[in-house]
Amino acid sequence: MPHRPLARAVTALAALVATTLAVLLVPGTAQAAAIHYVALGDSYSSGVGAGSYDPNTCLRSSKSYTSLWAQQHAVASYKFPACGGAKTDDVLNEQVGSLDATTTLVTITIGGNDAGFSSILENCRFGSESDCANRVNEAKTFATTVLPGRLDTTYAEIRNRAPNARLIVLGYPRLFETGSCGLLGMSKSKRIILNEAADLLAQVTADRAAAAGATFSDTRSYFAGHGVCASTPWIKDVTGLIEAYHPNADGYRLGYLPALNAVTG
Repeated sequence: MPHRPLARAVTALAALVATTLAVLLVPGTAQAAAIHYVALGDSYSSGVGAGSYDPNTCLRSSKSYTSLWAQQHAVASYKFPACGGAKTDDVLNEQVGSLDATTTLVTITIGGNDAGFSSILENCRFGSESDCANRVNEAKTFATTVLPGRLDTTYAEIRNRAPNARLIVLGYPRLFETGSCGLLGMSKSKRIILNEAADLLAQVTADRAAAAGATFSDTRSYFAGHGVCASTPWIKDVTGLIEAYHPNADGYRLGYLPALNAVTG
């Protein structure tokens, strides 16, 4: 007669081996799910300021935080329709076509161009204190009255196009340090009100992202101490008109990328 305890042990071992093989061989069981990543948004997502742009008008950079994250995580697919200068309408009309039911991750920075921050920064850099303050106040009003609806519409359409994706909304950093900035730097009062506007934009964006069930990644703490006028800035000043007030390569690598990693794990 067979030894029953031994026979039971052999049977149990065979079952364990079979289960283990099934886990290893069947996709989606214990293996990490494939990541199908789409990077939407404006110049802060396309990587303006980092250099190494592809030959198109969107200034997409291989040094953007989206490209770096995709390389770091060995994604199954990576689509990169983010474009310098994009507003919410551009995302809706030109970028969301890259999304579908297979998309598992979407990131976006958007809203700054809707509020006109590019022209405001130019005005504050070269205009008077009062003109700067007036333009910033106009942008704040827009950010609290008009922008929320535009963000809601954008996030809803992303959800509609990519129902199985996690949506991560990244904010903008404060652009300036408020210490000494040399004779040619922007005045301290201008830098303070511009940073206050950035704080308001971050709060509005975070609120609308939460309402949409998205994850908000606040980048401000990651850039702290590295704004314009810092000893080691990660934000460009007016060194180039197109790249002005955008992160440099270090800003995307050491600021935005860690901020995204913090919420993706």
